Amino acid sequence: MGFTTSKRWRLADTAVSLLVLITLIVGSQASLAYGLDSAKCTGRPNGDTGSEVYGGKGTRVTWEGQAAEDESVRAVTLAFPEGTEFSADDARLTILAGADHMTRMNIPCEFSVEGQAVVCAFGEDAAPGSYIRIEVYDVVFPAAGGDMQLTGTYETADGDTREIPSIPAIAVAVTSPTDQLSRSLEEQPWVQAWNSNKFLRLFLNPPILVSSFPVVFNGFLMAIAIVAVAYPLAIPIGLLLALMRMARLRILRAIGSLYVNVVRGTPMFLQIYIAFFGLPLAGVQIPPFILGVIVLSMNSAAYLCEIFRAGIQSISKGQFEAARSLGMTGAQTMVHVIIPQTVRRVLPTMTNEFILLYKDTSLLAAVGVMEVVMYAKTIVASTGSITPYVVAACFYLVITIPLAKLVGNLEARLAGKDSGSGSRKAKKRGSKSAAADVPAVAQEALALADAAGTTDVTAVSQPGSAGAGASAAGVQFGGGKRP
Repeated sequence: MGFTTSKRWRLADTAVSLLVLITLIVGSQASLAYGLDSAKCTGRPNGDTGSEVYGGKGTRVTWEGQAAEDESVRAVTLAFPEGTEFSADDARLTILAGADHMTRMNIPCEFSVEGQAVVCAFGEDAAPGSYIRIEVYDVVFPAAGGDMQLTGTYETADGDTREIPSIPAIAVAVTSPTDQLSRSLEEQPWVQAWNSNKFLRLFLNPPILVSSFPVVFNGFLMAIAIVAVAYPLAIPIGLLLALMRMARLRILRAIGSLYVNVVRGTPMFLQIYIAFFGLPLAGVQIPPFILGVIVLSMNSAAYLCEIFRAGIQSISKGQFEAARSLGMTGAQTMVHVIIPQTVRRVLPTMTNEFILLYKDTSLLAAVGVMEVVMYAKTIVASTGSITPYVVAACFYLVITIPLAKLVGNLEARLAGKDSGSGSRKAKKRGSKSAAADVPAVAQEALALADAAGTTDVTAVSQPGSAGAGASAAGVQFGGGKRP
């Protein structure tokens, strides 16, 4: 009985000892883990747009930590990853105390650099439970980017040095070649001399010019995509409106005229505002890209309507009469004879309308569509320089100048064809031919018949033969000849 009681006491004593040991271990670990916890570690966005932190460019790193209620901190050391450049010249320390961390403690501090670490030594011990913030400026992470993991230690009031646990990593984006070039330009003496002039720095800053190019290029692609969809949609709508304005039915003419007059008589800027702000209020939700395409195509269609109408009316009435004399219907005449000639005549004017439509995409920036001007505007807001707008102007000129040159060449080519055909006809009139006596309408009918392939045209007489004159050519209709 005594042996059993003694054994039980020894087991109880062992259990108590183990419990005390476990408590001491857990307490020491808790003290290590929660002596100074990292609240956050962030980098200030340093790109022209967005919230990314890019390598190869200067940024500000902010670390914040919460001290334990029974822990007084004397110094903090933050170590940066290898390859990171930084300076402690403008580093700042902020200590907040109190239950609600609203009391700012004016504690002097001294910053120093030791290898890849910046050391912040307090002039006096921070109060237990203090909230500590350290800001390090001019931090340049490696251009390769990645998750930049900082490490740190802190020194307590009794001289112990402990590790700061779980510092969040900073996600650093890869620096593009243009950003690297921009940074190298900033260090060039000639660029610094150039930017010493306020006007040149404001309107043509070389580093911003280089760095904003790829950003504005995204808007350029968006503008091209909008025009590439909107203009082909506007062409058939404009042609349909032109036919409606020339239709015999009064109701069609009224609808076409009303649409054209309203669209052409109001600013496109107002039309964009009505579409982008009015339709959502009416419960109609359309993506910005699609809605921008719709507004631009409907506006351009009104102008193309007048271009097509003027082109159709410029065709001589003899073309209509010749086509009808061949037995073509009104629709066949329009499709096979009139419209092809109209398109050739209005092609330069249509190209001009394309140029205007491309430039009008800039109006979509007012409603948040990310095109050329909108991208440039975001960079201007972050840099305070007008240079991105100059870059945007270059993206407009790279399209408008070649197209303007193309329009000039088309107009010269069409004018040359008209004058060349006239001179050739004048030379042909010098030699006698049987076709010279054929009436003008019949000649046009012969040409249209040959082009359309709907009739057979045969010469039935030669110069000087009997029957030369008005019956020099026979146009065959359904097996019979019409003189």
